[in-house]
Amino acid sequence: MKGRPSIAASGLGTGVANLLQVPTVLLLITGTLIGLNFPLGKMAGEAGVSPLIWALLISLGATLALLPLLLVTRRLALPPPRVLRYAVISAVISFVTPNLLLFTVIPHTGAGYAGLMFALSPVFTLLFASMFGMKVPGRLGRVGIVVGLAGASLVSLTRGVNPHGPGIDWLLAALAIPVALAAGNVYRTLDWPAGVPSNVLAFWGHAFSSAVFLTLLLLTRGTLPLREIAPAAGAAIAQVVVAGLTFPAFFRLQQKGGPVLLSQIGYVAAAVGLVGATMFLGERYSATTWIGAGVIAVGIAITIAAQRSDR
Repeated sequence: MKGRPSIAASGLGTGVANLLQVPTVLLLITGTLIGLNFPLGKMAGEAGVSPLIWALLISLGATLALLPLLLVTRRLALPPPRVLRYAVISAVISFVTPNLLLFTVIPHTGAGYAGLMFALSPVFTLLFASMFGMKVPGRLGRVGIVVGLAGASLVSLTRGVNPHGPGIDWLLAALAIPVALAAGNVYRTLDWPAGVPSNVLAFWGHAFSSAVFLTLLLLTRGTLPLREIAPAAGAAIAQVVVAGLTFPAFFRLQQKGGPVLLSQIGYVAAAVGLVGATMFLGERYSATTWIGAGVIAVGIAITIAAQRSDR
């Protein structure tokens, strides 16, 4: 009798571990965690925290969260050139470039256009994956992408755009965001170092990203203005925790689900961001925006059904 609880606990732990290997479960977890970034980022912005500092905080949070895990598992060591190359290239394409583009174009295009650019990531990822002869979703999976894109577009375009309309130069700059994200999604799969765990790649990728953001801060500000974080200390702690949970799941999803499925985290994040902003920030959105969130949910449901049918 005394052994039953431990057996039950062991079985529960095994069940959870198995769930964390299922691509669609990882999609929902990762998208949900990324969706929490939106209300946290808005709280930081309202407190006067620089977007560049917040980007540093996200990458630094992921790095610090993964550090003890690598120490415990004895996987913390200087990366060989193969892993270092992968970490640098994936960080530049996937994390540094999109963030810098986003912070640059939002004042000129509005949050709605920027959100729409993120929603285009699955389309470009599907295109690039096809070009490189990678496995892509079947007909049902492609329907899910299109439906999710329609919902994300509805959400983005009803959450505010520049009333004067952005210039063609800023639209082209914004269009580079989904291109960079898609290129990163495909690159991380094509060049994944054989036998290297996802947590190791996530750690070194964000360690390099942290170094880049830190360097940019020192070059542009001449110092590291940590005092800016103080008014949003609670949000900063939450952001570090969220980042620490996000990127182990993100890289595992990359490994288990491939680039096209991974790219759809933006759809989940868009819907979760709406709910989070409503619950925690008291924001209110039009019925059209919520219809868009519902369409996203339908697209994700189709994607999950497509994944099951492909097994």
